[in-house]
Amino acid sequence: MRRQYLLDWCVYYARNLKGASMEQLFTFIGNHPFLVGAFVVLLLLFIRNEMVRGGATINSQQLVKLVNSESAVVVDVRDANEYSEGHIVGAINIPFSSFESRSDELNKHKEQPLIITCKMGQHSGSAGTILRKKGFTNVLRLTGGMAEWRGQNLPVVKA
Repeated sequence: MRRQYLLDWCVYYARNLKGASMEQLFTFIGNHPFLVGAFVVLLLLFIRNEMVRGGATINSQQLVKLVNSESAVVVDVRDANEYSEGHIVGAINIPFSSFESRSDELNKHKEQPLIITCKMGQHSGSAGTILRKKGFTNVLRLTGGMAEWRGQNLPVVKA
């Protein structure tokens, strides 16, 4: 019953908002400043939380520097097919679908910086959260994932 009511409400407002203009948006904001303010604050807190929980982000140049200077370990969480099409030199492949159960394979690298990469940076945050819960302290994420790496014409190895 509640679900149908919610669906009807969404359909009603979707039909009636087709002609909504920017003027109506500003009128709404002016009439409900506390509601809009609370929404903005919650949105900013959510974004901050999502960015922090998976580890700091680094770009491609910083990744190369960390691998060369601090023996950082690159962990690729893409599936095996994508990994075999091309990956960063020396990257360890642990697919995201089995990451939680296989993350113990990284215990020997606990003292080194771990850089997590995926296809576009979507799964690396969740993988970073899993590693942080398991006691890894130096977890970083590659901004933009392998799409950004390839976009900068950096070398990949095909397996």
